[in-house]
Amino acid sequence: MLLFGLGVLAAVAGVLRLLAPGWPLVGRVLAALGGPGAAGGVGMLGVGAGLITGSLVCGGRALRRTRAGRWDIGEYRRLRQAERGPRIVVVGGGSGLATLLRGLKEYTANLTAIVTVTDDGGSSGRLREDMGMLPPGDIRNCLLALADTEPIMERLFQHRFGPGHSMTGHNFGNLFIAAMTELSGDFEQAIQLFSQVLAVRGRVLPSTLADVRLRAVFADGSSLVGQTAITSRLLPIARVDLEPPHPPPLREVLAAMAEADAIILGPGSLYTSILPNLLVSGVSAALRASPSLRIYICNVMTQPGETGGYRARDHVRAVMEVAGTGALDLVVMNDEDIPPERLLTYEEKGASPVLPDPDGVRALGVPPHCAPLLSPSGLIRHDSRKLARVVMEAIDKSCTRRRMPRWNRRAVRRRDQEEAARV
Repeated sequence: MLLFGLGVLAAVAGVLRLLAPGWPLVGRVLAALGGPGAAGGVGMLGVGAGLITGSLVCGGRALRRTRAGRWDIGEYRRLRQAERGPRIVVVGGGSGLATLLRGLKEYTANLTAIVTVTDDGGSSGRLREDMGMLPPGDIRNCLLALADTEPIMERLFQHRFGPGHSMTGHNFGNLFIAAMTELSGDFEQAIQLFSQVLAVRGRVLPSTLADVRLRAVFADGSSLVGQTAITSRLLPIARVDLEPPHPPPLREVLAAMAEADAIILGPGSLYTSILPNLLVSGVSAALRASPSLRIYICNVMTQPGETGGYRARDHVRAVMEVAGTGALDLVVMNDEDIPPERLLTYEEKGASPVLPDPDGVRALGVPPHCAPLLSPSGLIRHDSRKLARVVMEAIDKSCTRRRMPRWNRRAVRRRDQEEAARV
């Protein structure tokens, strides 16, 4: 709107400058702005036309991204505001990362998801073996979380084929990415095409394009290669690494981390979603060197075969062993009580709530932040709105001294009011 108004003012000034020979007073006033004679008037008209055109192009781009093509001024304003949001990089994989992205996209469109590529199970594992491509599953989940599309489209790309035929267990979105990869001849290009189809806000990047496998060394000294085999072993994990070691990162990954206002690790499986990204060459160093706010979001529940019996401090210690000391500025933990009836199914599988343990986290040199973050019903997981609000408030406080725009404070307050109205 400001750009359009400036354009109109410049155009009017240009017209008046052209009429200046008949209006001497106007001519003297505008001569200093537009230059001498008709040339100045034409120049000001050109500037005005350029500003008006730019405002219409930018506005049209945002309007084209509104849902179902409706001219919704509220949606338009929200999208324009999000385009001016902070640059946030999220690192991980799985459903936890998608949950965070769904919340953050309401505040900023400048999102970059860096996703692990070590999955070797299910539909992703079959495509990896059959087509020699990187596993698409975690990347698909992140793309759909960032998509601005109709619910039927999300249902389509999340559809998993039922039993009774050769497609059993395959996910349609995975097959779509596989087809795009075969058509373009490049996995990274396939992700970009998929993003265009779904009108994705932000971007999703694999941490590496190398064909890597996850290797775990267990507490008893034994080792296994392969993510599915590791999580099935149900033994405490001592450490993980990649085979081959130190794969090269995407250049865009390191560039995004260097330019970020905040870098967020998790939520997600500690050993199979978060740490594999940090084992890619240069990623941990980029995290340590970043001047941005670096946040680790601790899981709500432990995972049998990965983090059984872990407290928050154990998660943080595992991250620091890979990323190094000084790699984290804040740890976000859930402190909301979980109803016993919701825990029954998890306890049968050996999972339990992750204790917040703020004193233990603080003893490791990282400030803790506890908040009620649970989803109100269904699976025990983070609520995307609650989690995004906590993250944005932390970014806002951290970046005030680094000239972060005030828009995000207003956005946080507005969404608090909207959520209160819904309740």
